[in-house]
Amino acid sequence: MSSSPYGQFPSLVDRTVLITGGATGIGESFVEHFVAQGAKVGFLDIDQNAGETLAERLGDARHKPLFLRCDLTDIDALRKAVADVRAAFGPIGVLVNNAANDVRHSIESVTPDSFDKGIAVNLRHQFFAAQAVIEDMKSLGKGSIINLGSISWMLKNGNYPVYVASKSAIKGLTRGLARDLGPFSIRVNALVPGWVLTKKQREMWLDDEGRKDIKKGQCIDAELMPEHVARMALFLAADDSNMITAQHMVVDGGWA
Repeated sequence: MSSSPYGQFPSLVDRTVLITGGATGIGESFVEHFVAQGAKVGFLDIDQNAGETLAERLGDARHKPLFLRCDLTDIDALRKAVADVRAAFGPIGVLVNNAANDVRHSIESVTPDSFDKGIAVNLRHQFFAAQAVIEDMKSLGKGSIINLGSISWMLKNGNYPVYVASKSAIKGLTRGLARDLGPFSIRVNALVPGWVLTKKQREMWLDDEGRKDIKKGQCIDAELMPEHVARMALFLAADDSNMITAQHMVVDGGWA
């Protein structure tokens, strides 16, 4: 019997899970949690050193995760990586569209090229990753697609307008896909974190003013961590949630 105080999901054992942006931050926690459930995890990231280190660290699990370096803005490369995960582990039953880049930028600094790049990393790949796994899920008779959103647009955050626009669009993408894929028992939900205090956030963005904002905004006066988001992803991926689709599941300590 597991000594973990948290839920175990038998339906995730041996299920093939694909995670984008899985080498660090929230994505790293996704990989760790799905691997701990006994899933077969393939994860994609542009950070090769971090990805290889994570895969090696989890090498003694029921299924050692498969890391593939992939620039998700290159759709051909993304499609090949999906095919490689399928070849290694079988049809993909869960997709976690996690990868994003919340680099700060002003309205004045945005060019047509930087706008397109922002959309490509924060929104476009989510659609094409979903497109690439649909036939797998149809063959399995079910599936779960989890698109990572953000409360940034709900809070009317400034200083990164292209990111905020991308993350707001994920709600529409999720609901549209859920309608089209529901007849095949493929569920599509948005998982929407608040300000998750990853190493990157602490080093690059979190300051005393940010800590005050968190304390004022959240109903729960505690740090929001990657594992809080990952445990919701497990539930949305598992058969326990098999009638939940087209939803916007917020994990933010009660801020938005």
